[in-house]
Amino acid sequence: MKHLSSSLAAAIAFSSSVSAGLINPNMASAANSTCLTLQSAGLKNVYYPGNDIYENRTHSYFSVSAQLEPYCIIRPTSAEEVAQIVTTLSQDTTSNFAIRSGGHTVWPGAANIENGVTIDLGLMNKTTFVPETKVAQVQAGSRWREVYGALEPYGVTVTGGRTSTVGVAGFLTGGGNTFYAGRRGFGCDNVINYEVVLASGQIVNANATENSDLFSALKGGSANFGIVTRFDMQAFDAPELWGGLVSYPKSTTPQHIAAYVNWTNNIVNYVDGSAITFWTYNPTAKDIIITAAYEDTTGAVAAPAFDEFMAIPDQTSNTMRIDTHRNLTIELELTSGYRNVWYAITMKNDIRLVTKALDLHRQFVDDWKAQSPDGDFICHGILQAIPTIFSKHSVEKGGNMLGLDRETDNAIMFQVQLMVNGVEQEQLGRERMVAFREAVKQYTIDLGGDVSWEYLNYADFTQDPLSTYGQKNIDHIREVATKYDPTGIFQTRMPGGFKISKVA
Repeated sequence: MKHLSSSLAAAIAFSSSVSAGLINPNMASAANSTCLTLQSAGLKNVYYPGNDIYENRTHSYFSVSAQLEPYCIIRPTSAEEVAQIVTTLSQDTTSNFAIRSGGHTVWPGAANIENGVTIDLGLMNKTTFVPETKVAQVQAGSRWREVYGALEPYGVTVTGGRTSTVGVAGFLTGGGNTFYAGRRGFGCDNVINYEVVLASGQIVNANATENSDLFSALKGGSANFGIVTRFDMQAFDAPELWGGLVSYPKSTTPQHIAAYVNWTNNIVNYVDGSAITFWTYNPTAKDIIITAAYEDTTGAVAAPAFDEFMAIPDQTSNTMRIDTHRNLTIELELTSGYRNVWYAITMKNDIRLVTKALDLHRQFVDDWKAQSPDGDFICHGILQAIPTIFSKHSVEKGGNMLGLDRETDNAIMFQVQLMVNGVEQEQLGRERMVAFREAVKQYTIDLGGDVSWEYLNYADFTQDPLSTYGQKNIDHIREVATKYDPTGIFQTRMPGGFKISKVA
């Protein structure tokens, strides 16, 4: 009777949503059947359109583009519940589903779904520190601000995201760039065990000795194998960092480019620093300004490696200080409330290539400003160093799927983020961003500076990052996906994200 009561209440709520126009009546039958099937199986925390939790969770996606309307949202609290949800959906319904960790991927359908069910891991957000082994057991629905906050009392941290509201699961299964990459490699390189729910409902551990093929494939292979419900990460002693944001006028662009190219080449000599430089147009300034995020993970103030940056004149603001890992990631939070179109490509660390990319960014901003109906948009052009030492650390720790160990030259990742209002502006923005990306790419090819690798976590759905991992890694991801998901549930029934089945 308990399950019947909850199902009846859900049906009444659902009928009200249909009557209120919150659900397309043509989809109501499938939606009602699917969601009631979940509740009839004894599952709780199922929310329908019109419910406050449903609406709040929908609007909590970072990008408006990702704020889709599933049939219902179900919020598990354990790996066992995730397993029951997956088997119920795959065996007792024909509906597709999405999986959400932090909900920070910006394009529609990556971590949400229309005409399906969204499995929202947000209630699985606990971090447990094991002092004897210095292992942080991080549930997959966590965001990095929660992880860092839980570890601070122990004087330790992990190689996580640099923006506090980014979700743990997408970040780590996509690779994960971090303040600590110069010393410790990518975030995924520091995961020592994954707890994974397979399509069969089996809950397995994947580590260096148990399901080791799945363990390696998850290090960059994304959502192709199952649903990771816990990441066990190797934590380490960590003092407070020296870091913050420094802003400059765009007239200092040449000095920043030169300093960044030199910085990238010098990371091998100073592995404890991080620098990310943004060229940003925002509607308040109505112009491009430069903001640099500098961090030193040892807490050393203005170490000599930062000298060239520190010598750049005309600072307009400066928040550099000693602070916690958590607080520095909060400061790097991006502006929400916009539709987003992003892309990222990689090039050799060549001043000519970086200069051209930023020239094209300036031109893109000017052209976009001329057509923008409201002038309310943001456009970041961002430089992030990808020196070869990052992948050397990866290899030392057993390797990952990214394929960067093939590169023999230091590289720079160039990322562009366009934030706009309205569906039409998003559609036009994507058309122009694809052309922008292709222009930068062609220039790098023409000058012999192309690097094929694309960072999955920043890629748009018009890109194909898995195809840039190298044939050996592509084959491994495909073989592992087939072995652990032989019926292809995570290729067909969970269509979001980048799928190995779509790689030629």
